[in-house]
Amino acid sequence: MNKLSSIAYYVTDKISSNDISLSEYVTTDCILQNKKGREVASNLPPQPCCLTRYQRGDILIANIRPYLKKVWFADIDGGASSDVLVFRAKEGHSPSFLYAVLLQDSFFDYVMQGAKGSKMPRGDKEQILRYEMPILSCSEESIGTFFLNLDQKIRLNEQINQNLEAVIADVMDYKFLSNAETLPKRFIGDIASIKAGGDCPQEWSKYKTKDCQIPIYSNGTDNEGLYGYTKEPTILKRGITVAARGTIGYCTMRNGGYVPIIRLLAVTPNDIGGDVYLHQIFNRIKFRNDGSIQQQLTVPSLASIEIPYPNASTLKAFANITYPLIEKIKQNKIQIEELTKQRDELLPLLMNGQVSVNSDLADD
Repeated sequence: MNKLSSIAYYVTDKISSNDISLSEYVTTDCILQNKKGREVASNLPPQPCCLTRYQRGDILIANIRPYLKKVWFADIDGGASSDVLVFRAKEGHSPSFLYAVLLQDSFFDYVMQGAKGSKMPRGDKEQILRYEMPILSCSEESIGTFFLNLDQKIRLNEQINQNLEAVIADVMDYKFLSNAETLPKRFIGDIASIKAGGDCPQEWSKYKTKDCQIPIYSNGTDNEGLYGYTKEPTILKRGITVAARGTIGYCTMRNGGYVPIIRLLAVTPNDIGGDVYLHQIFNRIKFRNDGSIQQQLTVPSLASIEIPYPNASTLKAFANITYPLIEKIKQNKIQIEELTKQRDELLPLLMNGQVSVNSDLADD
């Protein structure tokens, strides 16, 4: 078997932080978990410093806590901080194939085997280059192009969803927040039912089964807090869940028919459209911390928050505008999940030669 070092090397070229823009700066924090690409960094280094100079076609991986699976295929040139590993394909090898290799769960598992440190493990750079790759059943180019196209489809859907969410926020600002002082004030406890999540149901499954179809949610952000599945829902109507521990206030809209468990509050508005409205409000306010050691949000605290709140007919008109956009976001998320599952399941099969990619699929 060939080792990773046979097709790739670490980039060591340097560039000054003074010579790049914010959009070109990459840190471990701005590469997203679970192979979701990257977002723009919040700020450049406070003092001028040397960065690793990356270029279009390089693959960047966060080397802190490798189990987070932070990887990005660069589509621009720029500079990366010292805890970001920059891989470049050797001459004669495909950058997109190298990206496919580094996308594999087995690669991140391998990196963790050699990682050093307990609280903030870092990958061993020499050990990483010894990662073994099987002999391929088809060309590097066809495998790389196939997975790069698949990845781009996932990113496109994510971008569409970001744009749709921005449209909903703009409608909220235009219809309500631009003249919020004219709206009556209401306590959240008077316009919605608030229920604290309980223990996980006794009968549940980590995966959806014939008997367990009802989603269970906790307060995590990964996969929107999906914990597993059970038989019977405890929340029947549309609403919002709000993280009540840790990073309090993280909120997600939910369709009716789910079970919230510990560290989560379920908010069910009384009016049609109230779920969209409250979701937008929650994204804009700072929640009061009721915990002493760990951040905590309680039912009474949330219920006592006073907000501007329109009448039922105005909310229904708001729902008529926004519900179709929310449904489109939902369908895009389903497709993202399906494409991501397809990508992660096909990767090891292609690498092991169990399946092959023809040119039509690679160029699709």
